[in-house]
Amino acid sequence: MARRRGCLANIFKLLLLCVIVFYGAVGLTSPWAFHIGGRSTPFLYWSGYGKLVTKAGTYPLYVFFYPSAHFSRLHLDGLRPTGGLQGTASLCTAPGVVLPLKLSGTIYGNWSSTQDALMEFRLLDYKLIDVGQRQGYFDLFGRWRGPELVMDDRGEASGKFRSGVMIEHASVTLGYSSYSDFKAICAASNVPAHP
Repeated sequence: MARRRGCLANIFKLLLLCVIVFYGAVGLTSPWAFHIGGRSTPFLYWSGYGKLVTKAGTYPLYVFFYPSAHFSRLHLDGLRPTGGLQGTASLCTAPGVVLPLKLSGTIYGNWSSTQDALMEFRLLDYKLIDVGQRQGYFDLFGRWRGPELVMDDRGEASGKFRSGVMIEHASVTLGYSSYSDFKAICAASNVPAHP
């Protein structure tokens, strides 16, 4: 019994050491992840909802992101890239119908905080296996203004999603929210019809 307790104690110590090393690495590479959009984010992620206003109409949009080691190395608006992010997004394309998207992006200019940092997202059709199928996408660029992330597509080109949805001339203000809040809004939404 004493031997079993000793083994459990060693496992606990190893797990604690792993957590300390992980948080230390994030603190060195992506300190902005501890306080995103004016909120304390000890689990290193942020999720939010907004109304994506486009040429075709308005769609509820949900995003969930966290730090990533992969990001663009190109400057944007004269700012150098300071970190990467990845995650998922969900676009409500009809009442109760959600289009799952993959999110990747870059944070520019501000390494230690998201306040007034420039962020870029690429939202792509989600695919489990790449067999060369077409992948729809659109890009969003924006800055944190306190607790809100204000973004638009800057008139950049986009690709039509496999579902037929095309996102053009898009803008959104994202505020902190949960996925369950987004699902409830999507269920009651009145989104544009698609071909």
